[in-house]
Amino acid sequence: MSSSGLGLRLAACLLNISEARRKHIVEKIANAALGKNGQKHPEVSVLNIFSDQDYNRSVITIAASIDALGNSVLAACLEAFQSIDMQVQEGIHPCLGAVDLIPIYPLTDVGVEECGAVARSLAENLVLHVPGCSVFLFGEADLPEKRTLVQRRKQLGWFTRRDFSALEPDLGAAPARRCGLTEMVMVSYPSGRKLLPD
Repeated sequence: MSSSGLGLRLAACLLNISEARRKHIVEKIANAALGKNGQKHPEVSVLNIFSDQDYNRSVITIAASIDALGNSVLAACLEAFQSIDMQVQEGIHPCLGAVDLIPIYPLTDVGVEECGAVARSLAENLVLHVPGCSVFLFGEADLPEKRTLVQRRKQLGWFTRRDFSALEPDLGAAPARRCGLTEMVMVSYPSGRKLLPD
């Protein structure tokens, strides 16, 4: 039976964090996405954790109902901001923040506009809960411009800039050295809309 046959409206987040060398930290962040105080949320799964030691970067794939995804990713981000200090982070990847990139993808029976709304709400919650967090939006989360990832990275000097104090984020204060900056996006893969088997 397909997930849509069960009535699940699913989306996913490929949460990019600037940590791979301390496995216990990466696992703590992934576990935060699953629930609080040992209570697992039934509509949230961590599907994969990919860590690159040289880059010192991990991608945590979180799938959930569209209604649960925002809170799940927020919990993981809060743990990441507590655990990762960009002032001491080292790696060959040109990462910019403890939580570097938060792409949200529609999976089943969810539209891109809905994912954009979840991404924007998540960004607003991050700047409320994390002092020094700054967010740059693109895609469906970046209304009304809907700038692309490439456009935003060029504007930010993604591969060359190391002093972010003069940047004006879309949400939040100027980037704090400990947090760095975070990119928030809703991404649509038209050819990959059916990522779950029937």
